[in-house]
Order: sequence, then C-alpha cells, then structure tokens
Amino acid sequence: MAKFNEGFLWGGAVAANQCEGAYNEDGKGLSIQDVTPKGFLGPITEEPTPDNLKLVAIDMYHRYKEDIKLFAEMGFKVFRTSIAWTRIFPKGDEEQPNEKGLQFYDELFAECLKYGIEPLVTISHYETPLHLAKEYNGWSDRRLIGFYENYVRTIFNRYKDKVKYWLTFNEINSIAHLPLTGGILTPKEKLSKQELFQAMHHELVASALATRIGHEIMPEAKIGCMVLGMPVYPLSPKPEDIIKTMETDRANLLFTDVHVRGKYPSYTKRLFKENNIVIKMEPEDEEILKNTVDFISFSYYMSICESAEVTERGKGNIMGGIPNPYLEASEWGWQIDPKGLRYLLNVLYDRYEKPLFIVENGLGAVDEPITDSEGNITVEDDYRIQYLNDHLVQVAEAIEDGVEVMGYTTWGCIDVVSASTAELKKRYGFIYVDRKEDGSGTLNRYKKKSFNWYKEVIASNGATLK
Repeated sequence: MAKFNEGFLWGGAVAANQCEGAYNEDGKGLSIQDVTPKGFLGPITEEPTPDNLKLVAIDMYHRYKEDIKLFAEMGFKVFRTSIAWTRIFPKGDEEQPNEKGLQFYDELFAECLKYGIEPLVTISHYETPLHLAKEYNGWSDRRLIGFYENYVRTIFNRYKDKVKYWLTFNEINSIAHLPLTGGILTPKEKLSKQELFQAMHHELVASALATRIGHEIMPEAKIGCMVLGMPVYPLSPKPEDIIKTMETDRANLLFTDVHVRGKYPSYTKRLFKENNIVIKMEPEDEEILKNTVDFISFSYYMSICESAEVTERGKGNIMGGIPNPYLEASEWGWQIDPKGLRYLLNVLYDRYEKPLFIVENGLGAVDEPITDSEGNITVEDDYRIQYLNDHLVQVAEAIEDGVEVMGYTTWGCIDVVSASTAELKKRYGFIYVDRKEDGSGTLNRYKKKSFNWYKEVIASNGATLK
C-alpha cells in the first residue's frame, strides 16, 4: 500500500445552501437555491415554497457545534464549507455587509479551529443572490465582477486570521452545462454561445481578481480554483472517437487552463471562430487573468465516454457523456470508476504541476437506518465504505506515481440536501440525519458504520485501507 504524505488534509465537505437552512434568519437574503425546490434540474418558483427542503436543510445553522464536534471525533484535519453570499450581502449589490451574517461565520470558523480543524472555504457555491439573478441575469452581466469583488474583500479582511484555504467558485466549469449555477435565469436552450462564454469570462476574471486580492490581504493563504473533474475515455479506438474525446476534454479543462496558465489556451481560437464567439474584454482583463491559483481542487464522482457516432447519453449527469460498458453505476446512474480518479490526478498533475486537492468524492445512496444490538440507531453502509476505500486506494497509487495531493474531503460528510434534485433520500454522509423527503423528522444525528471506518483511516493516515 502506497503511503499518504505527512500533513495530508483528511476531512469532509458540505455547502452552506445544502446544510445550513435558516434561509431567512438574521438578515439573510434569498439566493437562487431558495427558489429551486427540485434542485437545479427542476423549475424555478417566484418565492420560496414549503416543499423546498433546503429552506431548513439539516439545520446546521443552529446545530453546527454538535456537527463539528462529530467531525473532530472522526479526526478531521480540514472541513470544507461555503459562505452563503446572501448572509453577507442579502441582495448581493449592497455596499455594506450584514454584520449578523459575518458573526455567524466568525463563530463557525472559530469552532473548527477549537478542534484543530482548518476551514477550507468556498466563496461562491451555486448560490448567486436571487436579486443578482433577477436584476442582472447573474454572471451574464459584467457588473457582477464588482459585486463579487466587494464580497471577497469583505470576507478576506474579516476571516484572514481564521481561514488559510480558499476556493473561488464551486465547479466553475458547470456553468457551461447548467447556466443556472451562475445565476443565469435564461434557459440554456435560449442562451447563445456568445452569451454563455461571455458569462464564463466574467466568472474567470472574478476568480482571478479574488486570487489577486487574497494574496494581497493574506500573503500566507492558499487560493485555489475548483472544477468538476471528469475523465473522458474514447468509446472505441476509432480516430474519430479519439478526436471527439479530445474536444470534450478540452471543453472541461478550459477553465483550469485559464486558472493555472493565466490566459485562454490556443485551442479556443478555433472554438471561438467556428461558433462566432467574440469575448468582450476590458483592457485590464488580460492582466487580471495572470493572477494564477496556488492549487487545483476538484470534485470526482465518475468518468464518461465519448464517441463521434453514439448519441445516447447517460442519465443523472449534468456533463452528459456516454456510459462505459465496463463500469457499474450508482442508484442515480453515476458510473463508479475508482481508477479514473488515479488517472485524473495524473492527467492534471502532468498538465499543470500544481498541488491537487480532492474536495468532493462520495457515494449517494438510499440509507436505511436500523437499531443495533446496543440500541443505537445506525446505518450499515458497507457499500459506502467499499466505494470510498477503493477511491482512496487509487489516491495512494497516484501519490506513488509522483502526484502532489494536498488532501481529500468526502462530499456530504453529514447528510445534506442534494444539489441537482433537492432530495434528502440521496445520502452521502458518515452521519445520518433524521429528516425525510416530506420534511418530517427529528433532525437528530446518528453515526453510520462508515463513521468509525473513516475515523480509523484518518488516525492511521490511510494505513487501514485495503
């Protein structure tokens, strides 16, 4: 078994909009999450509706001390969470922040540090303020760069002594597939490629600007990008399938290329020319983009195949892709490919030679709580243990290959509401939360079997993996 390096950052990850709840407390404004009761794949409502499970979520806003204590019991070295933009700026375009929102994260991060857990903070995690979506159509409007800059300056100055690790946007490349993740209310089928790529440009400039500001305010901090990681395999060795795979891969890696190289890659010249895309750049944009990230973080759940001929796409995956005939799939149709994680780590490190951080990986499944012989409520989630074990073994292999891996945070270390479908039955956590699809439940927390398994993995620095 290959070894994990000393100081490897073991932990777990959540997003504010999927766990905090308290959607209208202490001055918080509405975000796009509050009007998507069926997740990003469902309709948008005019106002928050009672069927939106995210409005309460798992109530971490009021229970974070209990949850962080459980994370500490598992031995977390790092906890990835996000700041809800609308807790700090309720509409998004105000000049002055909401002090109660700032105080909440002061207390949350202090609670982490009390246990020696480093906060890893995502600045914007799929929760554009609703006002910015309605008034400006989200990131399609350049003015959002200025609003985002005001937001990042506020939180960097406030938390510079508490947070060392920052991520600018969650899965920034997902905007290409699901524009609503960037607060764009225009349906994708009505959005021109020109409009879509212009919105991407605004986010990329904002991300680089945040990196520059972060390095100015916090010289010792590490600022990273965060992308949706997706290895792409050709469905066959046909040259046409290889070329199609290259094109799909480039569309995904474009965002990382800009973040790490500080400019648009040369292959975008043909892409823009053939699609009549002319990125409108302000004079300062090229200089801003040169502010490159300290590390690359990514989510990894599955790989996909590509073909020039086959058109049938996989279900349940916003990135599309063709199912791999050699892989099994989860209950939600996500193909399980542990070796794809090793492959992706090597591809990214070969391409960039920057430290890598796996900040999302996990198995969404329907968990059935039981009462064990000692009368404790638990979940016998051996399927999750197997999934995580197999992926972590491949992380160790990548480290042995020479890849520099900073850490690993499992997605939904405590059960959260699904982003894509807003379900609660799709669970990822080591901790079971008693809340059901109809919103009923005590919200009590219970340790699953995987809780103690992960605790042992962390304590042994990966030596217990098989």
